[in-house]
Amino acid sequence: MGEGGRVSDWTSREYVVIKAKENGVHVIGLTRGDVTRFHHTEKLDKNEVMIAQFTEHTSAIKVRGRAVIYTAVGTIHTDRDD
Repeated sequence: MGEGGRVSDWTSREYVVIKAKENGVHVIGLTRGDVTRFHHTEKLDKNEVMIAQFTEHTSAIKVRGRAVIYTAVGTIHTDRDD
C-alpha cells in the first residue's frame, strides 16, 4: 500500500505487460530501498502474458529470455538489437 496505507496510491501506477515469445522466460521483481534484492520471480511459457506494476516494494523488473514488453513509453523486444 502507498503512504497512509491507501491502496489507490499504488493502483494508479503504470502497468507493464510482458508476453513470452519462448518457454522459460523469467520475470524478476527487484526491491526498492538502500539495497536492491530479488523479491519475486515468475517463469512464463510461450505466449503467456504477465501484467506487472511498480509498487512500494518493486523498483525494477528484469526480464530474461525472448519476450515483448509493452509499456507506456513504448514496446521493447528482448531479442532485437534495435
